Amino acid sequence: MLASFVTVIPQQAPAQAKAKFSARIGHLEAPTQPRHQGLLKVAQLVKERTKGEVDLQIFPSSQLGNQRVMTEGTQFGTIQGTVSPAAFLGGFDPAVSVLDIPYLYPTNRAASQKLREGPFGKAILDSFSSRGLVAITIWPNGRKSMTSNKPLANLDAYKGQKFRVMDSKILQEQFAAVGASAVSIAFGELYTALQTGVVDGQENPLDTIATMKYFEVQKNLVVTEHGAMEDIVLFNPGWWKSLPANYQQIIGRAFDEVRPEVERNKEAAQQTALETIRKAGMQVRVADEAERQR
Repeated sequence: MLASFVTVIPQQAPAQAKAKFSARIGHLEAPTQPRHQGLLKVAQLVKERTKGEVDLQIFPSSQLGNQRVMTEGTQFGTIQGTVSPAAFLGGFDPAVSVLDIPYLYPTNRAASQKLREGPFGKAILDSFSSRGLVAITIWPNGRKSMTSNKPLANLDAYKGQKFRVMDSKILQEQFAAVGASAVSIAFGELYTALQTGVVDGQENPLDTIATMKYFEVQKNLVVTEHGAMEDIVLFNPGWWKSLPANYQQIIGRAFDEVRPEVERNKEAAQQTALETIRKAGMQVRVADEAERQR
């Protein structure tokens, strides 16, 4: 009887070895968006290639705080990493603000990657070392377009309107150049700010506009693609230096390997998002070449 009882006890799987190096990595975007899906792929590759010794835990949707909190947490070691749009980082490292200049990045995929990988991109990444951060790569995250509750029929229509921007002086100057004003508001507070009229409009990639349902609180969209949303991958220096050199290389290569997939997925998501936005009833206009050159 005892023997038969013992035989029906299910065998437990052997306990999985605990990772030697664990990192909590936070970012702002939703789990369905290409950035998060790409980060999950990176984490999977790193875990496989280090035989489980490095565990990158990805936290989307501001679960670890707003972007300033996550960047400061990465500096101080309360978290080990964050993936941040460059525009949020100007207060930490002014050099990165150059990435916010409208129409700086070419739309051609190969040409833009050449900028990221060449001396230009390397100088930006290296500049973080004096700011208590390790920046290992630049990831593409689409191009921004404009929305507003007021008409955006032409550039003159921007005059007097107030737009939400990330914490970037260059972005504030961008709107000042067309007679508008700009205010920095946390990403998680943007929907309410649009809904209550704290600001008239905002700029973001199309898939972010659709995912966050800004079409519920905005009437007009202009597809401008005026600014590239470039992500900086940041790690805490102490955690990064604790890794063996070969593990640092594995992480860097995983980000480089996944980047083209993220870029393709982002482009596809932008097209799908535009259809969603149109169906939701927003008035959509595509900026013409003369407007882009002005």
